[in-house]
Amino acid sequence: MATSIFTTISKLAREHEAINLGQGFPDFDADPKLIARLAFHARNAHNQYAPPGGVGVLVEAIADKIERCHGIRVDAQQEVNITSGATQGLWTAIQSVIEPGDEAIVFEPAYDSYAPAIRSKGGVVQPVVLEAPEFRPDWSRFAERLNDRTRLVVLNNPHNPTGTCWRHEDLLELERQLKGTDVLVLSDEVYEHLVYDDGEHLSVLRYPGLRERAYVTFSFGKTFHVTGWKVGYIIAPPPLMEQFRTLHQFTVFTVNTPAQYAIADYLEEPEHYTSLPEFFSNKRDELYQALEGSRFEMLPSEGSYFCLADYGNISQVSDMRFAERLIKEHGVAVLPISPFYSEAPAQQTLVRLCFAKRSRTLTDAAKRLRAVRTLD
Repeated sequence: MATSIFTTISKLAREHEAINLGQGFPDFDADPKLIARLAFHARNAHNQYAPPGGVGVLVEAIADKIERCHGIRVDAQQEVNITSGATQGLWTAIQSVIEPGDEAIVFEPAYDSYAPAIRSKGGVVQPVVLEAPEFRPDWSRFAERLNDRTRLVVLNNPHNPTGTCWRHEDLLELERQLKGTDVLVLSDEVYEHLVYDDGEHLSVLRYPGLRERAYVTFSFGKTFHVTGWKVGYIIAPPPLMEQFRTLHQFTVFTVNTPAQYAIADYLEEPEHYTSLPEFFSNKRDELYQALEGSRFEMLPSEGSYFCLADYGNISQVSDMRFAERLIKEHGVAVLPISPFYSEAPAQQTLVRLCFAKRSRTLTDAAKRLRAVRTLD
């Protein structure tokens, strides 16, 4: 396994004191109300091991949230499990179902944790490439990949790194093609509340033919600007959850107790997450406006807190080379997207930017990026 591109780019950014628009984390603080609840519970004896599935008040609050957002009632005790961040949930779910020789269909570009988890169990990644610039699923290609060795389909909605969102017809087609098979689904929905321009997040939980076969992961770190807390959760039907918990108990066993109680308190006020589309779409628009006059061509961002920029008017070097030189020569870190593919498309000149930053950060970064005219 290679070193993660996130680690590589952030290390370079620190070394060269570059503005980091590469790694996906906010540079602003969480709500003081949430921090206060963490302190309260840490001071009031909630500091020992929580149950492996999660503290009762939190899993019940999650079940309420799912019903509020999607009109579906999940069983808090049997279908919800707290995880040490969504990545642990993703990794453990993959490890619990993949056996040597199994194939997993992955829509690429894809978050770089999926493939190592699959391959570490002897599984085979079968990529279905989302073609630029629309990055929409090609269902004829998917059908070609689907066979009797397919064990798992991995999808990400809203999508990292492209900022696209799946359509209702996409999920219906996935449901149709998997009908009558024993193929499982892993749906990464960590940016569930970051959908813009009057769009709606369509979880696989809303589709009965997918829900019955799906692990679905979520992240409180992404939602509440506390990525360092590493608290997420996974939802699955009881038979799949039983498999998951068998491995979960030997992976992390349990998750940060006072943080779980703090988040449970915070979920009592839905406006903490229902206000996020406006909050982040304003940041997206702020970055796009600040980059007017640059030589970057900005692609639309429908969701997540990422966007893609085409640097083809500036250079034709590889995206990795471009990102390295942008850090060293212009003091801005962006993320190449070639590491998000099993085999990156030739001549693609796209990099990912994160707009979950303070206004000053976005303004300063955009000023430096506007100054980039050529880079050969």
